[in-house]
Amino acid sequence: QSRKLGPARIGPILGLPASTVHRILTRHRLNRLAWLDRPTGTLIRRYERERPGELIHVDVKKLGRIPDGGGHKALGRQAGRATRNNMGFDYVHSAVDDHTRLAYSEIHGDEKTATCAGFLTRAATFFHSQGITRIERVLTDNAWAYRKGLAWKAVLAELGATGKLTRAYRPQTNGKVERFNRTLLDEWAYLRPYTSNTERTEALADFLHTYNHHRCHTALDGHPPISRVNNAAGQYI
Repeated sequence: QSRKLGPARIGPILGLPASTVHRILTRHRLNRLAWLDRPTGTLIRRYERERPGELIHVDVKKLGRIPDGGGHKALGRQAGRATRNNMGFDYVHSAVDDHTRLAYSEIHGDEKTATCAGFLTRAATFFHSQGITRIERVLTDNAWAYRKGLAWKAVLAELGATGKLTRAYRPQTNGKVERFNRTLLDEWAYLRPYTSNTERTEALADFLHTYNHHRCHTALDGHPPISRVNNAAGQYI
């Protein structure tokens, strides 16, 4: 744990097959380096809220816009570099329910307070439409819009939710939406060489539907997030 070695490194030291070491690490929930605090090697406490809406994770991912005709992924690095100058950025706002992993995202041109507040309102509407009728807490990083923004605080009050901030310099505290951001990049933003920013933007809706309704989620025993929403709804009827 302190040396942060994987099964392939530990196996030869102990004279055990890597598969055996992996099973042992999994049993003690040490099989993923992402679950360890890298400076100290200590296990980051993993948790899962008991019911949908108990905690919503919110974050913003900044992406360079794609010029018409494509960027470096479509044209090659040298040609793409010349076309992407002064294109600016998209800001992908995302919300993930802690218990079900149900996700909602929107693309905006900034991450100002009014934009964040409007996003939270629409995210709450989306979750409600899927059966998560109440949001109790919203976890964010320490950006000014979340710490001081009056519009953000007003939406929280309207929803009857409490705002919660991550610990400074501890992005893993908001780990579920951080992990979702990685999936967002791999399976949407960088999935293929888009030829325009509009093309990438329009592909987001299909990605979200697949993620929520069809994609197998390892933390949910191979089921998509909507299955846990439906199961939870049955428990509370």
